[in-house]
Amino acid sequence: MNNESAERIAEWLSRADNPVIFTGAGMSTESGIPDFRSPGGIWTKYRTVYFDEFMESAEARHEYWSQKAEGHRDFADAKPNSGHEVIARWEADDLIRGVITQNIDGLHQIAGNKNVLELHGTAREIMCMDCGARYDCEPLIQVFLNTDQVPLCEQCADGRLKHATISFGQSLPAQVLQEAAAWCRQSGLLFAIGSSLVVTPAADLPVLTQSHGGHLVIINRDATPLDALASEVIHSSIGETLTAIEHVRQSRFV
Repeated sequence: MNNESAERIAEWLSRADNPVIFTGAGMSTESGIPDFRSPGGIWTKYRTVYFDEFMESAEARHEYWSQKAEGHRDFADAKPNSGHEVIARWEADDLIRGVITQNIDGLHQIAGNKNVLELHGTAREIMCMDCGARYDCEPLIQVFLNTDQVPLCEQCADGRLKHATISFGQSLPAQVLQEAAAWCRQSGLLFAIGSSLVVTPAADLPVLTQSHGGHLVIINRDATPLDALASEVIHSSIGETLTAIEHVRQSRFV
């Protein structure tokens, strides 16, 4: 990213109403979490266990837990990267309204963000599909690894336990999606970071900012279907790009 782009984006960030950060899987690859779609990602190694299968079949639930247990360490051991830290600093400085994320790793909250809308839920918690009870993920993953048995809910005795994430075939939480849409409509600047911008309805959210007169800044490794709508498109390291913008902001607009 050249200095002119960094200065332009830093100025927008300093002056825009209600800036919003929208993040996808590329945000966390710099923390060592694989992009599920990339070679070697979970989606390329296993078949998908759909939500209705999970709910109806004990065999499918075991397959689901086997997949999640294998990928658990990627989440559990990951730390926020420099990009996460810049975004957390922007919220602490009241520069952004908050973060809308497609990610399930919880790294924005670990970095310090408070206002986070998780469109696809969180892999750091387990939820009972029958009574709604929630549990910390780590102990239940260990139960599965030690026994090869899918754990059951202690609150309702035999409830079906699943990560508190959105599976294929499962609807996104309507309230979260509605709040995210409101944020985007009211935002004068949206950063779409590390997202392919192809998975709807989440990928429709950045369009709301642009269509209501706000700036759209896309930072992603590859081209996206929304590049033509963006005020700025940057194909570079997320951490380096956000750090460069923050450096300009600190030197020119503070």
